[in-house]
Amino acid sequence: MAASKVAAAKAAKAAKLGKGKGRSVPDGQLELVPPALSRKGTTDKLAAGKPAPRASPARAAPEKSSSARTSGTERSAPAQATKPRGRRGPAAPPPPPVAAEPAAGAEDDATPAAATAPTTPKRRATAEQMAAKQREISISEFFTKNRHLLGFDNASKALLTTIKEAVDNSLDACEEAGILPEITIEVRDLALDAKGQGDLTKGEGRFVVVVEDNGPGIVKAQAPKIFGKLLYGSKFHRLKQSRGQQGIGISAAAMYGQLTTGQPIRVTSRIGKTKPAHYFEIQIDTRKNNPVVTEDRELGAWHQEHGTRVDLEIVANWQQGQRFVNRYVEHTALSNPHATFHYVRPRQERLSFPRATDELPKEAQEIKPHPHGVELGALMVMAADSKSHDVKGFLQTAFSRVSATVANEIVKRAGFKARVRPRDLAEDRDVADRLHKAIAATKIMAPPTQVLSPIGDVLMKKGLISFLNVIETEGPEEDEQLDLDSARKKKSSKKEKDAKAEAPTVPDAPPEEGVEKIKGHNYFISTVTRPPKVYRGNPFQVEVGLAYGGSWPADKPIELFRFANRVPLLFQKSACGMTEAIVKTDWRNYLLSQPKGSLPVGPMALLVHIASVWVPFTSEAKEAVAHYPEITREIQLAAQECGRKLAAHIRKKKHLDYQASRRSLFQLYIQEVAQAIGRIKKKSPDPIKREFLRLADKVTEQELAEGSDQASTGRGPRAKLEAPGAAALEESAKAGRRPRRSDDEQE
Repeated sequence: MAASKVAAAKAAKAAKLGKGKGRSVPDGQLELVPPALSRKGTTDKLAAGKPAPRASPARAAPEKSSSARTSGTERSAPAQATKPRGRRGPAAPPPPPVAAEPAAGAEDDATPAAATAPTTPKRRATAEQMAAKQREISISEFFTKNRHLLGFDNASKALLTTIKEAVDNSLDACEEAGILPEITIEVRDLALDAKGQGDLTKGEGRFVVVVEDNGPGIVKAQAPKIFGKLLYGSKFHRLKQSRGQQGIGISAAAMYGQLTTGQPIRVTSRIGKTKPAHYFEIQIDTRKNNPVVTEDRELGAWHQEHGTRVDLEIVANWQQGQRFVNRYVEHTALSNPHATFHYVRPRQERLSFPRATDELPKEAQEIKPHPHGVELGALMVMAADSKSHDVKGFLQTAFSRVSATVANEIVKRAGFKARVRPRDLAEDRDVADRLHKAIAATKIMAPPTQVLSPIGDVLMKKGLISFLNVIETEGPEEDEQLDLDSARKKKSSKKEKDAKAEAPTVPDAPPEEGVEKIKGHNYFISTVTRPPKVYRGNPFQVEVGLAYGGSWPADKPIELFRFANRVPLLFQKSACGMTEAIVKTDWRNYLLSQPKGSLPVGPMALLVHIASVWVPFTSEAKEAVAHYPEITREIQLAAQECGRKLAAHIRKKKHLDYQASRRSLFQLYIQEVAQAIGRIKKKSPDPIKREFLRLADKVTEQELAEGSDQASTGRGPRAKLEAPGAAALEESAKAGRRPRRSDDEQE
């Protein structure tokens, strides 16, 4: 009885402390379910025959999982008791501590929650305070801090960008007005005095850039906005081929000059012979993107009947940037053969590029956007601005290549049964989306391509000839080309020199088609103009021209000249889609060596030009063309066509060089053969020598003519010599020894 009372008292105490529920056993003892055998101290109690406290259901549940059973983390009983979970009703008081070794991390678990709770950070600003700091950012302020996006990365590049933007505006204005351009570009170093005395600036310094043209001039009311307001112009909202597109260029150059020197841009313009010339000094209010005219006056006399002159004082690096400016002026003269350029540099002679033709390029036409190139958002904006009464009229007036039949088919595909107005498209996105999908599903004729104004094969060839006549990068004129005679033979004797001096001059081969003699060098020139194509609804046209030979180095990569709407692209060559197209072309098929993934190697300059109503430049600086597959494919096809013409020329040249070397070797032995025959026949050798020379000229001219006809196949018939002893002479010349006399000559 005593034992039963003791056991019942223990069970009641355990139940009161919340250690677990008891259950009855046959012998009257109360057994408790152990919480977890892996807990330290519990195993010892069970081994000693003492009942272990039973865990709560919330603590017993995790023991069923394998992860809990295999866990290496041990927790002490006090740590488990301080965090009871899964209880309903009031929490039970914690049990007395069990004398056991505390597990790792038990002290951390026993830390009260209030001690470890993070403190709330102090508020730094309220929504009202942050809203008070918000203000509008003008486009001028943005580009003042991000001028590298416009091509003003450094002082040397800024010099070129300033000149390029002014020249592009001059060329566009002259062509639109129908005037043959005559443009003067001048760079003055302010470190020199009026007489040009002093030391040139080394590194960065102040320079004045002057660009003057004979264009139509600028109306007085428009001049301040053109030069003192960013994103202002007439070319952004139209689809027409032109050099400028965004209305940023010249005003960005004025902003750069104002930022670096504090000086305004100075503009002089006149619109007619009977009109006065106006002089302006203009600055930009960068916070409001508005022009500020600091001076406006009329000039009593000006040397131009009509035109514009722009003076900009900027910080530039002429020492490093002049090579870019020189190359830009040369390439602009190449791509604009109808223009005359005068280039004035510090302490250097005035350089002029005369126009190669008096014919203006074909005037580019403005076109409407093509339906397949318009996105949904742009379609809704165009519908909001439309004045048409229904969707059919909107489609026919706002887009190109949409006739009444095509408009009816688009409306039918969109499922419009009732009359739909353009205003409904602008207000309801679902209706506009249905129309946009119907446009994409309808077959529409490609946009018109006759609106483009390419350079053309004839003018491109004239431009290349004029370019090669003037460029300064060409090798020195005193350097002669390789003489095949002197390269093949050793030092000549006095007798051979006298014989060569007495020999009559043999005329050169007839001029080859496509070969031009420039500065004593022969250049093979070829041009290709591809048919117009379309990308994203915008028409474009690709032209490629090449100049091979002359003084270009034969062991260096070719010179690649890139143009977009007649504007040279001088930077970011590796990032341009034009370069990618030329590199992907296999030039080894056209007898040029080409390392893998590089431009071909050889004495050649390659010109690539793309004309489009909207050139896809990679940035606002307009330095590289995007990698559109349609554009790169057309450039590759044009380059391959030029390459086939080049390969035919190289094969023909090799054949002609072989015939010329045969003729030169034949002439070396004529004197000796004539003297030998004269001694045999006891006659003067002079008539015999003249007869041999006449025969040599006749045979070589005949072989040259036959070789010209069959050079494209890479082989030509070798004419047989008919003179007595000529066969032995030819064989001995091949063997590199003196000719042997025939049996008749021995007798």
